[in-house]
Amino acid sequence: MRPSQALSYSLLLASSSYASVLEDTCKPFGANYDYCVKFFQSDKDSATVDKRGLAVIATRITQAAAVSIVKRIAALKAADTDKKILGPLADCDAKYAGAVNSFDEAARDIAAGKLQDAVTCLGYALEVPESCDEAFGEVGVKSPLAAEGYKFARECFVAHFVTRMLSASKPPRM
Repeated sequence: MRPSQALSYSLLLASSSYASVLEDTCKPFGANYDYCVKFFQSDKDSATVDKRGLAVIATRITQAAAVSIVKRIAALKAADTDKKILGPLADCDAKYAGAVNSFDEAARDIAAGKLQDAVTCLGYALEVPESCDEAFGEVGVKSPLAAEGYKFARECFVAHFVTRMLSASKPPRM
């Protein structure tokens, strides 16, 4: 076998190995398998990492969504004069900003092998959209962040689930 053929063959094996990591990670999502695969494929690094790397990528993708929502909230607060929704917007702002920080902490915990700590951080973030919707419901208004919150919740679920799967497969620390 020529060196160029050997290199091509080893690259093919590596890419199929990482593809199987992604497939194995997304298989438990059942009917949402395609969503899971597309979610990870939105980050080019997902083709070359192990399951821990996928957990970090999921955290990074979802953190970017939280940052986007924080920016949207800032725009809504600046544009809206209805005092009725300023309270819920402030509440949501604090919760999504907290989620951004939780993702930083979760990524560090995943990298350090502190998977249960990461699961806890991601669990906090997973509750943010519902809590935000409730804040608007308390003043009798439909959340202007409902669509973004739904998308964020789906993404957050992937990050939380993948990290939880990873923590379940790791033997407990002594």
